[in-house]
Amino acid sequence: MNNDPYSLADQPVSQSAISLLEGLATTRAIRRYTNEQIPHEHLRDILYSATRAPSGSNRQPFRFLVLTEGEQAQQAKALIATSAQEIWTAKEQADGYGQGSGADPNSPKSRMAKTMRSYVEHFAHVPALILPCLVRYRAPDPMEGASVYPAVQNLLLAARALGYGGVITGFHKPVESELKTLLDIPEEVFVACTLTLGKPQGKHGPVRRRPLEEFVFTDKWGKAADWAIDPPGTRFTSAGPPQKQGQRPI
Repeated sequence: MNNDPYSLADQPVSQSAISLLEGLATTRAIRRYTNEQIPHEHLRDILYSATRAPSGSNRQPFRFLVLTEGEQAQQAKALIATSAQEIWTAKEQADGYGQGSGADPNSPKSRMAKTMRSYVEHFAHVPALILPCLVRYRAPDPMEGASVYPAVQNLLLAARALGYGGVITGFHKPVESELKTLLDIPEEVFVACTLTLGKPQGKHGPVRRRPLEEFVFTDKWGKAADWAIDPPGTRFTSAGPPQKQGQRPI
């Protein structure tokens, strides 16, 4: 691990054997991490990739607050962890995660609940907590996310290429005011999300989604494109809204 910031000036960006298309097809939400810290050279490469993203008028208004081991970082993690636990507990109860198929420990619903419970309980100890932010230069606009979320996706893909994983959440929202005070974030700055990052305990994809024909239309809404055919070996999920009659079974 090389954490000497001065030595990074002459160090090129790390290369990966993972192709771009493979990365796109296998970057899943990672919520379980080892205790391994992310070395500075990898944080540099991941954040460098994030800042290469496009933005409106090339203003580059995105900023990234990276929280790892410092005292204020630990306080921020603990603050958001409390919010995360409260939010998930309320959702667990409201959505009946312990009922129906959720009572079966082997069901997808039960496994998701277990993963989320573990995630929020360990949130305060994630290797890296990143706050992607947007420096507003005008009143809040429905399109302003287009100048920050592409950078967030770049970040996740770069992390995947280097063997790390992460997930986006909005757990900071209930404590945003306290968070801004703690970290000296200006009031006009939009905290777009939280992003936890670390070395996965499990592994990446390929991810499972609904069939391509459900997502891609041509000429008019609801008319599947003839060429919207999933590649051989694609695995599907039943998650999401119920299928409409006549659609291909999963």
